[in-house]
Amino acid sequence: MRDSLKELRRHPSALIGLAILLFFIIFSIHTVIALPYNEAIKLWQTRAGVWDDNPRRAAPVWFDWFTRDKLSRTIIVTLEDAGELTTAAGEEGMKKVRVVLPFEYSYDRLPKELSLFTEAGSPADVSVYLRRPNGETITLAEEMPFRAIHSYRISQDAKLRASLQGKAPHVGLFLATDPDPRSRKPLQGSYELVMEALMPAEDEVNRAKLVVYGQIHGAAGTDHLRRDLTIALRWGAPIGLLFGVLAAVGAQLSTFVLSGIGTWYGGKLDALFHRITEVTMILPLLAVLIMVGHFYSRSLWVMLGVVILMSIFSSNMKVYRAMFLQAKEAPYIEAARAYGAGNFRIIFKYLLPRLAPVLLPQFVLVIPTFVFLEATLAILGLGDPKLPTWGKVIFDAQANDALYMGDYYWMLQPAVLLILIGFSFSLVGYTLDRIFNPRLRKL
Repeated sequence: MRDSLKELRRHPSALIGLAILLFFIIFSIHTVIALPYNEAIKLWQTRAGVWDDNPRRAAPVWFDWFTRDKLSRTIIVTLEDAGELTTAAGEEGMKKVRVVLPFEYSYDRLPKELSLFTEAGSPADVSVYLRRPNGETITLAEEMPFRAIHSYRISQDAKLRASLQGKAPHVGLFLATDPDPRSRKPLQGSYELVMEALMPAEDEVNRAKLVVYGQIHGAAGTDHLRRDLTIALRWGAPIGLLFGVLAAVGAQLSTFVLSGIGTWYGGKLDALFHRITEVTMILPLLAVLIMVGHFYSRSLWVMLGVVILMSIFSSNMKVYRAMFLQAKEAPYIEAARAYGAGNFRIIFKYLLPRLAPVLLPQFVLVIPTFVFLEATLAILGLGDPKLPTWGKVIFDAQANDALYMGDYYWMLQPAVLLILIGFSFSLVGYTLDRIFNPRLRKL
């Protein structure tokens, strides 16, 4: 075994595969440490609040490397950081409040959305204006009733859209003055969002935050719920590897041991294993998993248990049985019988270790099969609803027409990771098969 493993150094394909696998293993360990499971699940399942500052369906930041224009990034302006708050006395115990939120827009593409978040001691009627770099002032809202905690989605304001001649507010407010009506160039420079309100003298403006959502965000982009796809892409690696390794260990090792026991004892036990294998081979695994997901549970661990049970008596049972039939007649087995070794000692001390090297390449080759199976279940809508996985990302992208809307990153990133991990296991597995399989050693 040790000498055979040393032969891996002579195969560049195996070294490449091992390097990729090592990257995924280190990546998975770092993910588990840096982003704990409970925190990742909580973030992924949260629908509001946490992701309010993220743009919706934004591409990754590295998209900017492949464009001539400078794509817009999200700009967040808060009252505490850069805002200005002034007050003036009013009539009958009231006061006039004026909030100015300045920001610089220097991008070559228009923003994706525009929102204003406020928090005050009580509801108030608020007027909102935007001062553009050319000195023009545009009224966004005139004495609009704001709740004590209010979210003003400027991009969704129908009245403002009508006043901008049908243009989306985040487009019309930033569009440069250009004689060409087809131009989509933004007006770069210094902007100011101004809020004016009349409120009771004892009340205060506790928070004012303007978010100018960009077209690119984060290392992996965002989805339709503003969630950072980095979470799912990172946790997809440890979940996929864990599912694949556990399924491979549970299925292949059980198949190997049961095949050895059945072959050694022969008779009715061997015939029973043989018939169960024939029945299991005609049962479609994916169809059984779909039924379990629809009628019982979509839990990852339930699916894992079903996969292992369905894979124990697989076609590999017949392959191992043929090998054990040959090994059973070997001289060292006859010698063990002669000095009175028991059945279990012969099986676990001599028979199984003799063919254990053959199990290694099969074990490595079957892991990506189970990784792809977990992703397939998620793509079909049968994945664990709690877990952020690569398959779940592809399912969400497909359900929200990512390819049709031009959000290729949403589907391609998890797909490339799945292909890469399958490719790495295949490189290592086929090399091990050439090393340990006597019929392939001379090839």
